Parts: sequence; C-alpha cells; structure tokens
Amino acid sequence: MAFQQRVRTTALGAAAAVALVEVTTHLPSEGRSSLAYHRFFDGVVTPLARRLLDPELAHHVALDVVRLGLAPRLSREGGGDAGGDGGGGRIDMSVEILGTGGGRKIRFPGPIGLAAGFDKDGSAMPGLFDMGFSFVEIGSVTPLPQPGNARPRSFRLVEDRGVINRFGFNSEGVKRVGERLADYRREFGGRGGDIATIAAIEKEGGSKEGGEGRSNTAGDSILWAMGWAWNRLMTTMPRTGVLGVNLGKNKTSEDDVEDYTVGIRELGPYADYLVINVSSPNTPGLRSLQQREPLRNLLECTMKARDEFAPHALLFVKLSPDLTIDDMADVATVVMDSGLDGMIVSNTTNARPEILVSNHRYEAGGLSGAPIKDRSTECIRTMYRLTEGKLPIIGVGGVGSGRDAFDKMKAGASLVQVYSMMVYEGPGLVSRIRKELAEILLENGYKSVDEVVGSSCEDIYWNRREEKVRRKMQENEKKEKEIIDL
Repeated sequence: MAFQQRVRTTALGAAAAVALVEVTTHLPSEGRSSLAYHRFFDGVVTPLARRLLDPELAHHVALDVVRLGLAPRLSREGGGDAGGDGGGGRIDMSVEILGTGGGRKIRFPGPIGLAAGFDKDGSAMPGLFDMGFSFVEIGSVTPLPQPGNARPRSFRLVEDRGVINRFGFNSEGVKRVGERLADYRREFGGRGGDIATIAAIEKEGGSKEGGEGRSNTAGDSILWAMGWAWNRLMTTMPRTGVLGVNLGKNKTSEDDVEDYTVGIRELGPYADYLVINVSSPNTPGLRSLQQREPLRNLLECTMKARDEFAPHALLFVKLSPDLTIDDMADVATVVMDSGLDGMIVSNTTNARPEILVSNHRYEAGGLSGAPIKDRSTECIRTMYRLTEGKLPIIGVGGVGSGRDAFDKMKAGASLVQVYSMMVYEGPGLVSRIRKELAEILLENGYKSVDEVVGSSCEDIYWNRREEKVRRKMQENEKKEKEIIDL
C-alpha cells in the first residue's frame, strides 16, 4: 500500500507539472483546453498509465486528476464555433427527455454523457463536466458502505480494446455520497439546488472535514491547493450539467426493494435522474430482478419512493445485454406498464465473443469496451422496437467515436454514455466524439439530434415524426386561438 501511495502521489505530481505546460504555452479560451494539452494527455499520459499502473490504481489516479481539475477540459473544436455541444450553433444538439407523468422533464445540453462506474462516490463531478460531458452519472451507490470483491478485480484486454471488471458495487454508501452531493448542489445549484433537504443539511452543519473526499496528508493538501488555484485561474464556464445517480443494493441485503428505496430517499433529492441498476453481473442474484414479476414489483415500489422523496427526478432502469429476446419482450412490457421514464441499455456482459485474443479474456466479471459495441447497439434497436419508440433510451457500450454514438442514436438511443473506451483513447475522447458527431449530423442533413433517434427503424421512426408534427400543429393552433381570444 505504501508503494502504491508513492506511485499515486508521484503520478499526481507529474500531472500537476504537466499542467504548467498548458498555462505557459497555450492558455485555454473561455475555459477550454488546447489541442496540444489534449494530445499530450491522450498520446503520452494515457499510454504510460496503461504501461506503468495496474488498472485499478490507474483508475484512482485518473479520478484524482479529474477531481483536482488537471484533466484536459473540453476543446474549442469539441465545443463548436458558437460554444454549443459540438454543433457550432448550426445544429440543435440539446435533447429533451419527458417523464411519463407528473410534468417531469429534463433538457440535456448535449447527447454525450459519462456512464456510471468511473466516479462511483461522486468525488469528481465538477471536473467531469469540465471535460465536456453534458451529463454525468455517478455510482453505483449502495445504502451501506461495502468494499466490493477481492483484488485484482479489473483487467485490461489491450489487444481487444476491452475491459473486464468484477468490482462488486464497491461503495462509500449513501451517507458519504449524500454529503458530497449536498456540497455540490450548494456550490453549483441545479434542479436539486433549491430543495428543502439542502437547508436541512446546512442546519445540521453540512458535510464534515475532507471536502470532496480529500485526504488529510500534506502531499494531497498541496495538490488540492494547486488544483483549486488552477480551477479559479482557468475556468470561466459553469462546472455543472445534468446529474444522474445510479443505485445498487448491498451484497448481503435480504430486502432488495428497501435498499433501492433508501438510495432514492437519501440521494434522490440531489439528482436530476435516478437509475435502478439490476444488471451488474458482479452481485449475486442481482440480475434475477430483471425477470417479469420481480421487476414489476421493484419498479412499482421504487416509483412510489421516487414520487415521495424525489418527485422532480426521472427514473430509469439499467438492463443487461445478456437478456434473451423473450426476456427483453417481458422487460419491455413491464417497463411500459409501470410508467417508468426510460431505460439504460446496456450494462457489461458475461459473454466472451470468440474474437477475443487477450490473455485476460477468461477472467470472471463483466466485459465492456469495443467487444460489446455491436451487441449493445443491437439491444438498443430491439428495445426501441419493443417499446415502439415511446420510451427514452440511454445507449452505452463500446462508444469510442462520433460514428459509434451516431449508430446508437440511429438504433434508438436519445442519449449516449462513454466510459471504458477512455482507457484507450484518453480524456480527449469526449471532445472528439462531440466534434465528430456534429460533423456527421451536418453531413447527413440533420438539424437536431432528435431527428436521428430511431432512424434505422423506419416504420416506427416515421410514425413518431408524424405524431410530433401533429402535436406541434395542435400547440400552434392553441396558441393562435389564445391570441385571437385576446
């Protein structure tokens, strides 16, 4: 542990030194990082981290770099000419997700977000938004703290550009994460910023020492101070966006519904949307909750909890890519009947495609990254068809380019999440995806993200377009009537 701490401190110190290059050679404009800084991180720092650090240690170092604000921020190219989400003002890159009831809706500034698993405990949210994510999903968070499975539990499949993990919901628990979320909302505001819970926590004295999970060692204190100064010097753009919280259950829990209810009660007030994770392959018995009756009961109970404790938040369920077509049909029926707001498709897979060549391919755990890209896209298309395009889908799995994101949108995803491919592409991947996606939309004559969603399912796609046109005409007629009446 002492050696790992020295390596971690050295790596963070090196990152701080490298940041001086950005300050002295090419100051960011409007809070953005230069292409040189991106190329250095993606072409030098990321490959070195893969070579020198084991996967879990590299993960912790990367999280610290982001937490301290030293990771490359959104590039000018990724932000677009007009500071938009890659569209340069020529394309409407925003995405509006409507809830199924209660008037709930969220307007996402762009379609590219971070999947759960990177920032499990909500320690680096501002830095992640700085990188260019339009929405960030933290977690999975369990009610009680738990260490997860024994190490080693994360493996790179370098030749396959994949990752296998069997973390097992390692989490600091809802109490600690709730303190961080309260601090975040207090500083940056957002949908959860005006809730009574904030005032209640402030009345109790707020979160205790340690701020964003800082260590009290002298080295970390110095690095945190450098990060603070760096952020104040370099950041002029809001360090916020749409925030999701992914909820899990404790490994030894005997009451699944209660575990998810606790998560909704404690963290829901701070979230823009919540995710019921029933698809991790690393918690025994969890995936059985995707069966028809257990899922129906779970969704009914968690929706009641959402309505009581976080009525503003949208509620999603995260699904496995290992479901059979019959399983997916059952899930689609239950989800549509329940009135849930949406789905995330898909989690990691237990399957091992024959094309894998890495020596780690037979490690137990969930496979993610490039090897799962096509399977997750097909799952998105299947669920989009089964729900007739009526339920929003967040697509995730092997997204490493703007083309990958575009393909998932055509299959039916309204939003797309990124995670594992950053292991190989570096943090600049976010800016590149935004830029590439905007260019693809322009080349194909699209004026908005919404026009792309589900376009490969033509029958459903055109029915949806006609329905939207009719709805828009009805709204215009209503407005005209109101004006005439005046």
